[in-house]
Amino acid sequence: MTLFQSLILGLVQGLTEFLPVSSSAHLVLVPFILNWTLDPTKAFIFDVLVQLGTLVAVIAYFWKDLLAIFKAVISGIRNKKPFEEANSRLGWYIVLATIPAGLGGLLLKSKVEAAFSSPVLTAVLLFITAVILTLAEVFSRKERNLESVTVLDAVVIGFSQLLSIFPGISRSGATISGGLSRGLKREAAARFSFLMSIPIMLAAGLLSVLDLVKIPDLGSFLPVLSIGFIVAMVVGYLSIRWLLNFLKSRSLIPFAVYCAVVSVLTIFIAYFR
Repeated sequence: MTLFQSLILGLVQGLTEFLPVSSSAHLVLVPFILNWTLDPTKAFIFDVLVQLGTLVAVIAYFWKDLLAIFKAVISGIRNKKPFEEANSRLGWYIVLATIPAGLGGLLLKSKVEAAFSSPVLTAVLLFITAVILTLAEVFSRKERNLESVTVLDAVVIGFSQLLSIFPGISRSGATISGGLSRGLKREAAARFSFLMSIPIMLAAGLLSVLDLVKIPDLGSFLPVLSIGFIVAMVVGYLSIRWLLNFLKSRSLIPFAVYCAVVSVLTIFIAYFR
């Protein structure tokens, strides 16, 4: 992987991590469409570690919310009333929603890694993302705020995130759709989706650090990782701000159409290549 390829993939990661179009799919499909030959082991580790850049972005964007949630959770524990205050409940619901994908990632790690080597499978799953977004947009009520989130909401959104451990199923798309299916407004569903991304992204990044230290030529690979990390961080921050404003008054349908077009295009390229 060259510095230029790292820059492009960092840009792709930053743009697509929070937009409901599957960053993991794009990290598989962009090299395939551009006919890049990348070391599969390094590419997988790069794909996961560059998410740490977008992890920094989401923490930077929501740091005030995170601080309020942390203080409320600690206060709730001290007062033995963990679910009395809205931010404390939100903190526990984020933890609850993280559990399904966390367990799924550990149990299915080898199958997930194998899926990263199949552009056609990724394209098919990306088309499924298009279907999920369309159904969520068409059939949801979109009338509840973030403060109204319940235990059942967290469980449904958590299992929605479980679907996204495979490349092609958008994490933000699945979780936002899960929130919409429970009647949340688009922006509320997106905020919960972004906040609950922090634990799972952090865990995935830390696990990949263990794989990173096993690379024999780690010193020469670090500059490549650094470029992707920085670009993904900056672009990811801007993507969060843009999407939250977009969802205040606009639907998910444009993202569904985009996913469907990219999916079909990739399958055609694979067929004719």
